[in-house]
Amino acid sequence: MAFNGKTVIKDLSFDVQKGEIFGLLGSNGSGKTTTIRTLLNLYQPTGGELLVKGKPFDANSEITIGYLPEERGLYKKESVIDTMTYFGTLKGLKNPRAWSEKYLKRVGLSDKLTEKTEKLSTGQQQKVQLGICMMGNPDLLILDEPTKGFDPVNRKLLMDIIDELHEKGTTIIMITHYMDEVERLCDRAVLLKDGVAHAYGTIAEIKKKFGGKSLDEIFVKVYGGKDE
Repeated sequence: MAFNGKTVIKDLSFDVQKGEIFGLLGSNGSGKTTTIRTLLNLYQPTGGELLVKGKPFDANSEITIGYLPEERGLYKKESVIDTMTYFGTLKGLKNPRAWSEKYLKRVGLSDKLTEKTEKLSTGQQQKVQLGICMMGNPDLLILDEPTKGFDPVNRKLLMDIIDELHEKGTTIIMITHYMDEVERLCDRAVLLKDGVAHAYGTIAEIKKKFGGKSLDEIFVKVYGGKDE
């Protein structure tokens, strides 16, 4: 993948297995979000392809995808419940309001139903946006910095929700800077730097490759840190 003649992603190849949580790791500017948006055809790729069950990905295929971007994408002047009900209707939910009310109660936002989304905190908006991308039980859920703006209590809440989705068989790709989230949630991962994979495999395999170091230590080593 290249922008204005500059290669951003180079010779990157990885697979995500059905039902697993896969970590897409790297510092800001490493190519994580570009990789995802290119695979989803939000960016026009200059090479490569995305295969689903061995066949080229088609946005009109039967595979459903939920995508949580790092940036907020809510209708600021609309209420929380109206926003969620609207998206739920677009996704074909039979009773989107009831689904939304149940979800908002689960994440501690029952008292914000009629609040305009612009009045919510960053973390509260993230919860609403997460609920929207979860609607309809997508086959693949892509979460770009899902716990950004969360305090420790809400980070745990979100990780519990991701665990629940995993147990139901949802395939999840998670972009995160928090290595403790990777340790707890991810089955496998790839670590990018300048669009190149520097580590790839199960968490145990990645640690073994770097002499048993923790993921935090591995991250620092890849990005130029010095060993003690």
